[in-house]
Amino acid sequence: MRELIHLVQYKWVALSNTTIGVLMATINGTIMLISLPAIFRGININPFLPSSFEYLLWILMGYNIITAALLVTVGRLSDIFGRVRLFNFGFLIFTVGSVLLYLTPGVGNSGALELILFRMVQAVGASFLFANSAAIITDSFPATERGKAMGINQISALAGSLVGLILGGVLSAINWRYVFLVSVPVGILGTVWSYMKLKDTAVRHSDQKVDFVGNATFGGGLALILIGITYGLMPYGNSSMGWGNPWVIWSMFGGAALLVLFVVVEMYVDQPMFNMKLFRNRAFTTGSFAGLLQSMGMGGVMLMLIILLQGIWLPLNNYSYSSVPFWAGIYMTPMMLGFVAMGPISGALSDRIGARFLSTTGMIIGAAAMFSMSFLPYDFYYPEFAIMLFVFGCGMGTFAAPNITAVMNSVPAQVRGTASGMRTTLQNTGQTMSMGIFFTVVLVGMTSLIPVYFDKNLAIAGAQILIPIFDKIPPTSALFSAFLGYNPMGQIMSQLPASFTANLSASTLSTLTGKTWFPESLAPAFMNSLVVSFRIGALLFVFAAILSALRGKKFVHEEATHYGGDAGSELMKTAETDNETPAVALDNGT
Repeated sequence: MRELIHLVQYKWVALSNTTIGVLMATINGTIMLISLPAIFRGININPFLPSSFEYLLWILMGYNIITAALLVTVGRLSDIFGRVRLFNFGFLIFTVGSVLLYLTPGVGNSGALELILFRMVQAVGASFLFANSAAIITDSFPATERGKAMGINQISALAGSLVGLILGGVLSAINWRYVFLVSVPVGILGTVWSYMKLKDTAVRHSDQKVDFVGNATFGGGLALILIGITYGLMPYGNSSMGWGNPWVIWSMFGGAALLVLFVVVEMYVDQPMFNMKLFRNRAFTTGSFAGLLQSMGMGGVMLMLIILLQGIWLPLNNYSYSSVPFWAGIYMTPMMLGFVAMGPISGALSDRIGARFLSTTGMIIGAAAMFSMSFLPYDFYYPEFAIMLFVFGCGMGTFAAPNITAVMNSVPAQVRGTASGMRTTLQNTGQTMSMGIFFTVVLVGMTSLIPVYFDKNLAIAGAQILIPIFDKIPPTSALFSAFLGYNPMGQIMSQLPASFTANLSASTLSTLTGKTWFPESLAPAFMNSLVVSFRIGALLFVFAAILSALRGKKFVHEEATHYGGDAGSELMKTAETDNETPAVALDNGT
C-alpha cells in the first residue's frame, strides 16, 4: 500500500517538474519574440542596415536550428544514460544561458552576435528539456491518465506563452535586460526541484551504444538545410532574397545528401540513433507527421500576426510605437485562452476515446479559423479578429495533447526518449521551415508591391522627389521595421541630403514622419502576401487533419502487448534479437 501511495504521489511530482521546464521554455520563447524591439534598440541596431535582418533571423531561427539538430541525439542519449539525469542537466544549461543573455556586454553588431550565441546555449538546454518531458510523463502515468497529464502540461506551455507576451511588454518598457531574468528564478526552482525529487523510472537495456555516424550525418544535414533556409531569406546581389546564392544552393543540396546518407546508415548500424522501425507503427508515424504539418502551418503565421499588430494595426489605431509590443501581447491573448480552454478537456477525453476524432477535429477547426483570417482587412474590427484567434486557439488545444499522447502511447517504454526526440525534432523543424516558407511568401509579394504603394502615397503626400530613394529600400528592411513596431521615417528623413528635405513643405514632412504614413503605405503590400500565407497555413492544417484521421483507433503499446491482438502479435513477432529494444508494431491494431 505504501508503495502504491508513493507511485501515485510521484506521478504528480514528475508532472510538476516537466511542467516547470515547459513553462520556462515557453515564457522564454514569447518574451523574446515580443521584446525584440526593445532589445534591438537596447543594443543599438539599425533596422535599415543589411546585416540587421540577418541578426533578426538568427535570433529567431538559430534557437530552433540547434534544438532540431540535437533533439534526436539527446533523446537517444537519454534512453542510454537516463532521462531524468539529462532533463536535470537541461534545466541547469538553460538557466546559465539566461544569465549570460542578461549580462550581454556588447552593443551593435557584437551585441547581436552575443545574443545569438547565448540563445544557442539556451537552445542546448531546451533540447534536453523537450526531448525528455513527454517521455518522463509517459513513464510516470498509467495509460488511462496520460492524455490528462499531457493536457495539463500543454496548459503550462500556453500559460507560459501568455505570461511571456505580457511580461515581455512590461519588462521591455523598463529595461530590455530584464526580459532574460524571468527564466532565471524558474530555472533555479526547476533545477533544485528536479535534482531533489525526480527519479529515473525508465526501462533501459545494458550495453547500448551511441551511433556517432548517425548523429553526425543527421545533425549536420539538418543544420545545413535550416541554415540554407535562413540565408535564403536574406538579400543577395540585386535580388531581395538569397535563393540564388550559391552558398544557399550548396547548403540545401549538401544537407539533403547528408540526410539521405543518414537514412542508409541507420538501416545498417546495430543500434541506430533514429529508430526507423518506429515508423512501421501507424500511430507513431501519422501523429509525428501531423505534428510536423501543424508546426509548419502555425509557426510562421504567428510571426506574421505579430507583424500585422505591431507594425500596422496598432499604430493605425493610435498606439505609440514604444507601447506596441505590450499591446500586441495583450491582443493575442484570445488565442491563448482558446488553447487553455480546450487543452485539458481534449487531453482527458483522449484517454477514453483516443486521439483520432479529437486531433482531426482540432486541425479542421484551425484550418477554418486561419482561412477566415485571410479575409481580414488590415484595419480590421478587433472583436471579429479576437473571435478568430479564440477559435484558432481552441483548434490547436483540441489537437495538441491527444496527438502527443497518441505518439508516446504507441512506442515501447525503453525507446520513449528516442521517440520523444524524433517527434519534437519534426515539430521544431516544422517551425523553422514555417518561418522560411512564410517569410519567402511575404517577401516575394512585397518586392513587387512595395514600390507601387510607396510611390503612390509619396505622390499623394507631395513628396515625389523621394520616390527614387524609397524604391531602393529593401523589403526586408521594411518588414524588419514593421516587426520591431518601429517607425523608420524619422531616421530615413534625417539621413537624406538637405537638398531633398528643403523642397518639402512642413505639412509634407509632418505627414511622412507621423504615426500612420508608414503603416498605411506598407499595409496593402503586406496584406496581399499575408492572405496567401493564411491560405497556405490552412491547407497544411487540412493535410494534418487527413493524417490524423488515418491514425486508426486508440492504441496503447503496453495494452497491445499485454492483451495480445494484432498489434501485440506483431510486436512479439518482430521483436529485435539484439540487446536494444523490441520493434514496434507494423500497424496499430485497427
